[in-house]
Amino acid sequence: MSSIPCIRLLGAAALAAQLAAPALAQTTLVYVGAYTRPPSKGISVYRLDTASGQMTSLGVAVETSNPTFLAVHPNRKFLYAVNEEADGGVSAFAIDPSTGRLKPLNRVSSRGAGPCHLAVDPAGHWLYAANYNSGSIAAFPVRADGSLGESAAFVQHTGSSVNPQRQRGPHAHSVNLAPGGRFLLAADLGLDQILIYRVDAGNGLLTPGDPPFASLAGGSGPRHMAFSRDERFAYVVNEMLATVTVFRLGGGGGRLAELQTVPMTAADYAGLKSAAEIAVHPNGRFLYASHRGDSTLAAFGIDPEKGTLSAIERTPSGGKTPRNFAIDPSGTWLLAANQDSGNVVPFRIDRESGRLSASGKPVEVASPVCIVFVKP
Repeated sequence: MSSIPCIRLLGAAALAAQLAAPALAQTTLVYVGAYTRPPSKGISVYRLDTASGQMTSLGVAVETSNPTFLAVHPNRKFLYAVNEEADGGVSAFAIDPSTGRLKPLNRVSSRGAGPCHLAVDPAGHWLYAANYNSGSIAAFPVRADGSLGESAAFVQHTGSSVNPQRQRGPHAHSVNLAPGGRFLLAADLGLDQILIYRVDAGNGLLTPGDPPFASLAGGSGPRHMAFSRDERFAYVVNEMLATVTVFRLGGGGGRLAELQTVPMTAADYAGLKSAAEIAVHPNGRFLYASHRGDSTLAAFGIDPEKGTLSAIERTPSGGKTPRNFAIDPSGTWLLAANQDSGNVVPFRIDRESGRLSASGKPVEVASPVCIVFVKP
């Protein structure tokens, strides 16, 4: 019996989709949160071509007030944003992967003033928020449809540190789930501490760890955190001293032992110190941190055994005041959000040396302060 080849005719829509597939495979969605002072209206969305670094605007994803920090659900179907206001909020959105638009789901109180950071647990069941102005943290249940329930846990930080202008009280600046998700590490700029909480995944309750915190040098101002790829080390960017502190993680992420603190600035730098963001490259070999004082991006090599850092270079951020940056999932591009110059600048990452080169075309974005990626 002779074989007859099977021939299938594609409709116009199916053919277009098939032809577009290779191009889409090289792209990822980029969401940019901003302060909503004119002309900014909320969260904007772009499509990043990971081959060329070109960012194509898809418009305003959603209008929402002061979405200055964003977080993506592990299933990539939902996006969350703080509403950085005196009466703080956290907003939930559903992602339309074809258009990049965000559908509002709901908004809940952050239970504090000036929320500035969010984190979703690895299972996608809980969202945590840090309130900078009031110095508190809270936990919120994530419902099956991506919306948020009212807070199930709340902790008010207390105390002060050595700088009378900025550390007269607590300022929770980030909430970070330690690898494994058993502990939440809250960096408090006002206390010079990383507060350690044991997470109850069943009811969202947060209880002090043993020990309950790790201290940093007085006046450090811990801000954000990142973790090594092998989950053995934690890195803290200190805003006020413009340093990065390396900790060894122990006890399932509930203990921090300081190993090293390195400067982000040159030895003769005498200007304002104001570090902001920190991230580890997906290959685990490099760490990056942004410094708003001189608008630079610092690159460090990571010792694979010790976890310690060695300086590679400092690169101008391509604008003024790099509040935030993010590394795309492929590890090819670093996008720097320059708040005061109103632009996002793509840098190509050399995978062997860790060095950055401004190879993509910058895009204008009013008051950009946070970048996240959603890979289709």
